[in-house]
Amino acid sequence: MAAEVRPRLTVLSGPSGVGKSTVVAHMRKVHPDVWLSVSATTRKPRPGEKHGVQYFFVTDEEFDKLVANGELLEWAEFAGNRYGTPRRAVLDRIEAGEPVLLEIDLQGARQVKESMPESQLVFLAPPSWEELVRRLTGRGTESPEVIQRRLAVAKVELAAEPEFDTTLVNTSVEDVARELLALMAVV
Repeated sequence: MAAEVRPRLTVLSGPSGVGKSTVVAHMRKVHPDVWLSVSATTRKPRPGEKHGVQYFFVTDEEFDKLVANGELLEWAEFAGNRYGTPRRAVLDRIEAGEPVLLEIDLQGARQVKESMPESQLVFLAPPSWEELVRRLTGRGTESPEVIQRRLAVAKVELAAEPEFDTTLVNTSVEDVARELLALMAVV
């Protein structure tokens, strides 16, 4: 009798501005059965973002409690805000046999790999450095200082690519979404 193939956690990471959210949104349109963990954050909502959809928007005090109680699978501070993945929801979905995707930063990906070594880490790379700079500056939602910080962090994040199991280059949202689904064995 063949061993049962259990779905494993897939972590999508890469530098800010590489298009992680865009790829995930497209992927979930095509395959809504892929469960994407919703992170908690101390960041204020951007226009159009809703509590419980893009993020769980929490206060610093609420975030401190989540950390203290071990309720986050991973968490990180970025650009003055904290982000974290609620642990229980991820484990419940994996135990139920559902494919689970986390879209998180490098620091979080490292924490997940440490606590769940069987997880699959996928690095989303930009087609070029110039394209990444264009995407980050084209958002229009952040100050020049924040953009410079993001670019400095992006250089460090790009250098971490060898730590990942697989690299996908974001030249086409549709192609990358299809490749990611194949890696997750959802297709």
